[in-house]
Amino acid sequence: MEDTRKITELLELEIERTRKRIEEYTELTKPIAPENSIGRVSRMDAINNKSVTEAALRQAEQKLERLHYMQSRLYDPDFGKCVRCGNPIPPGRLLAMPQSAHCVGCAQ
Repeated sequence: MEDTRKITELLELEIERTRKRIEEYTELTKPIAPENSIGRVSRMDAINNKSVTEAALRQAEQKLERLHYMQSRLYDPDFGKCVRCGNPIPPGRLLAMPQSAHCVGCAQ
C-alpha cells in the first residue's frame, strides 16, 4: 500500500528529527556553573530559559515515544483506525501527524 510506505518514510524522518531535537534540548538544559560570571539578571534569564527548554525536552521525548508506538503498529490490522471510536484515520492526517492515534473528531 502506497500510503503505508509514505507513512513509514515519514515516521522514520520524524523520529530522526525528534532525536536531534532531544539532543539539542539535552545540551541546552545542562546546569549553569556558578563560577560562570554572566551576571545575576542574565543568570535568572538563563534559569528561566532552561525551564522552557526542559518543557520542550519533555514534549519531544513524549512525541518520540508516540512515534515509536505508531511505528510498532504500522503493520497491525488496526493501524489507521482511531483507538477511541474505531473509525479510519484519514491518510492525510496520518501523513501530517504520524504519531496520531485518534481521528480528527476524537482528537478534539
